[in-house]
Amino acid sequence: MGTIERRGIMERLDNGEVVIGDGGFVFALEKRGYVKAGPWTPEAVVEHPEAVRQLHREFLRAGSDVMQAFTFYASDDKLSNRGNTASQKFGCTNINAAACRVAREVAQEGGALFLGGVCQTPTYLSGASKEDTKEIFRGQMRAFKDEGVDFILCEYFEHVEEAEWAIEVGLETGLPVACSMCIGPQGDMHGNSAGHCAIRMARAGAKIVGVNCHYDPFVSLEAIKLMKEALERENLKAYLMCQPLAYMTPDAGKQGFIDLPEFPFALESRICNRWDMHRYAREAYDLGVRFIGGCCGFEPYHIRAVAEELAAERGRFPAGSEKHVVWGGGLKMHTKPWVRARANREYWENLNPASGRPYSSAMSKPDNWGVTRGNEMLVQHAHETTTEEEDLVRGIKDKLKTACCQHHQETKKEADLVAAAQAVTETA
Repeated sequence: MGTIERRGIMERLDNGEVVIGDGGFVFALEKRGYVKAGPWTPEAVVEHPEAVRQLHREFLRAGSDVMQAFTFYASDDKLSNRGNTASQKFGCTNINAAACRVAREVAQEGGALFLGGVCQTPTYLSGASKEDTKEIFRGQMRAFKDEGVDFILCEYFEHVEEAEWAIEVGLETGLPVACSMCIGPQGDMHGNSAGHCAIRMARAGAKIVGVNCHYDPFVSLEAIKLMKEALERENLKAYLMCQPLAYMTPDAGKQGFIDLPEFPFALESRICNRWDMHRYAREAYDLGVRFIGGCCGFEPYHIRAVAEELAAERGRFPAGSEKHVVWGGGLKMHTKPWVRARANREYWENLNPASGRPYSSAMSKPDNWGVTRGNEMLVQHAHETTTEEEDLVRGIKDKLKTACCQHHQETKKEADLVAAAQAVTETA
């Protein structure tokens, strides 16, 4: 990998550097058979540390400057939620400590930093108190402090209130704290605007603020614009970070891609290509974002594209570019002449790729249930989801489907009446 001088996150950002994050571990490891869809918890760091280690190494080779310990949803309440036995089998502290050790090991191979991260909790969603929620965060952060992480990341929050509580606990460690929310331009689930969320995160003490997950790179950057404007308006200093999905989500509602009918097992047709990531990296940089990474769906080749796009600004290409000539240049070696003709930036930058699915629509209709903290359906528990709970959600889904069909029929009837009236007018 070569030796890179190892400096802290704030030192790098204060020096004007671009810091490249890593990509999505939860979805990548689920596809590889190491994470269970549903709970999405990271006990793989104990069960299969070699799988987690290898993914870290691939992101490091692709250009990541930060190894994010695989601690997503590794809170004690989530590890024991709805029949999950990971907390009982392995323990919250053991999982978080193991994740940090794996991330640190790989970070040291390439002069990278490593961080520990917390995210939204079943405790908060169930309506618990501030102190109860903060104690859940402390359970993870004690392990982070003990394992010597370089900084704390509070991420994937739908409610800025919970994000503030996480920041407060992060500051107790004495380490720099970054915070990102899984929101789009519409703001959080309690009606706070994206700009207001940024202000509250910065005032709570986060040195780096932004968004992650739930939306594609370009929708996410729209939210970042609003955050930047709000911070500047309030004369608050905080570096901006963006770690979006690698799935296109122009049709997603306020809760992002989890509302899309394709979530989570049929999102592949929405995957951003490497050229989308070149565009994302450039637009993020031009907007002033200096921590640029990815979340669910981001594979190492996506991060490599970010690193290659910003190679001039960073003064280096990633190690992974050894086998990858930028903008398809390696295709000059292809045997087929029509493929060799594609070995240039103009071709790939202007390509409008097809899906290969003749009857697939361009957009989906999000579920948009609007369920958030304060709704009894979000109250969590340790036992498995009951039959009664399953019947309840199925019933709601059926009612929504019926209402949608009725609306469609009424809309069609109105359109038919308008068309008939126009025909009569034209005849007259």
